[in-house]
Amino acid sequence: MLKAVILIGGPQKGTRFRPLSFEVPKPLFPVAGVPMIQHHIEACAQVPGMQEILLIGFYQPDEPLTRFLEAAQQEFNLPIRYLQEFAPLGTGGGLYHFRDQILAGSPEAFFVLNADVCSDFPLSAMLDVHRHQPHPFLLLGTTANRTQSLNYGCIVENPQTHEVLHYVEKPSTFVSDIINCGIYLFSPEALKPLRDVFQRNQQDGQLCLPLGEDSSGLWPGAGTIRLEQDVFSALAGQGQIYVHLTDGIWSQIKSAGSALYASRLYLSQYQLTHPERLAKHTPGGPRIRGNVYIHPTAKVAPSAVLGPNVSIGEGVTIGEGVRLRESIVLHGATLQEHTCVLHSIVGWGSTVGRWARVEGTPNDPNPNDPRAHMDSESLFKDGKLLPAITILGCRVRIPAEVLILNSIVLPHKELSRSFTNQIIL
Repeated sequence: MLKAVILIGGPQKGTRFRPLSFEVPKPLFPVAGVPMIQHHIEACAQVPGMQEILLIGFYQPDEPLTRFLEAAQQEFNLPIRYLQEFAPLGTGGGLYHFRDQILAGSPEAFFVLNADVCSDFPLSAMLDVHRHQPHPFLLLGTTANRTQSLNYGCIVENPQTHEVLHYVEKPSTFVSDIINCGIYLFSPEALKPLRDVFQRNQQDGQLCLPLGEDSSGLWPGAGTIRLEQDVFSALAGQGQIYVHLTDGIWSQIKSAGSALYASRLYLSQYQLTHPERLAKHTPGGPRIRGNVYIHPTAKVAPSAVLGPNVSIGEGVTIGEGVRLRESIVLHGATLQEHTCVLHSIVGWGSTVGRWARVEGTPNDPNPNDPRAHMDSESLFKDGKLLPAITILGCRVRIPAEVLILNSIVLPHKELSRSFTNQIIL
């Protein structure tokens, strides 16, 4: 018996996913046509012996999340539950807080997946490694170039046994080109080190209480546990943590730009996993170039040219002569006749007028470096907005014959002229 835990986090100040996260929780943002975490759930559901999937985070259980969970349970015929943290507890705190629910039914092991990663999720391969040689912690790793490795958790392994000898989260100097993918397989014994961290936090918190203050209760900060710094770094080299390397697709989804890149990766993966989701060129239909997802309810004019790497959501209307490339068009949006949308995300219910052009500048990994990954994007430099993909928030109206280039338009704005390299409030 197996279980899976997906860590979905929650809203935080200064999120790089705004303004898109104003409308839906980030884990429900559509990537390649389906909610981001549906890719995780699909991968977990395909593992033989999977009995339950738990989502842990501190989002309020609102209507969109509830609807998604109900639909996912029916589609995958698996219990899928959301466990809400009382506060942000870090990457390991929620696992310890909900340990009884995770261990209910005595699973032999449980997967732990961060929601903000894109991957082909080689879970069955990880399970084979675990069953061949069980250990408390198995980490999925991949390789990065020397410069980009500094932005991730770095793993030094024994190349013969694959034991993790050293682990450093975002080091200041080069440590290793093997990085942590944020996808794990834990045995039930893995919760014991988390208990030790919790107890140590509790003791440290009580020592910091003012003299004379009652210390009989639990210190609120004791529940915050960081898997990477508090557990992996501490236990590396002690024969408890091992790494399984993958050369499959992988990327973080930290920003809107990285969501667009992840959509490209998943659309490519659909050729093997879900060919039925990819649009095909048909007589009298729009011209399809490369990998394109079109929701069945979308209306697309036959003279439109779509692709490569386009995702069109529910109820979208695409007019005559539209050119759409490397973009995501969300639920209910309208692209009027002869618009051109490149490297952009068009928000829910937004309208782009006739002959308008909406264009961004991608920040893709170096195509000449097979170990390059998507950089963490910085929006500003020297007080100026850097060129990046263009984002139209919810219900934005772009008039006819204007240009929106490398800009972010906040929700419910009706523009009257062209903009370049601006955040439009």
